Amino acid sequence: MKQSQRAKRMARHRGRLNFVPKLNLVPLIDCFTLLIFFLLINYSAEVEVLHTDKSVKLPTSISDTLPKENLVVMVNATEIVVSGRRVGSVSDLMANTASTFEPLEAELKYLASKAAPLNDEEKTNGRSITILGDKQIPYEQLKKLMATCVAADYRNISLAVMHKEASNKATGG
Repeated sequence: MKQSQRAKRMARHRGRLNFVPKLNLVPLIDCFTLLIFFLLINYSAEVEVLHTDKSVKLPTSISDTLPKENLVVMVNATEIVVSGRRVGSVSDLMANTASTFEPLEAELKYLASKAAPLNDEEKTNGRSITILGDKQIPYEQLKKLMATCVAADYRNISLAVMHKEASNKATGG
């Protein structure tokens, strides 16, 4: 039986209406791949974020050495904080005539007693500690803080700084 032109056209039209479109997953997979690479690059394990508050302005340096994860002592203009816990004030530190600051030393020894046993490297170099000191603190304060850390067997001392790019200017002599 022969179909008319109209019947053929209607059959084609019904065929188009009954067609179920297929979902193209290739662009979706590309987007997710880019998202995964972005997240992996931005959240890599080799960068440590040291949490500071606005009262501490770190000095700048061109050092390329990345910080290690360890105990943090933060010193601003008014107080001394160890791992988020206030241990004393700067005025008490400077009023004390001893070479070490007793409240800080007691806190460091307490934290060392709760930490894991020392490995071979830590036995020779001491435990690691990072000092986040404001760039305006006097050298006497920093010296007393470092002496206190050494007295508490935290001899591997790092000073936190903000990284800046080295200038390419040649220095003349």
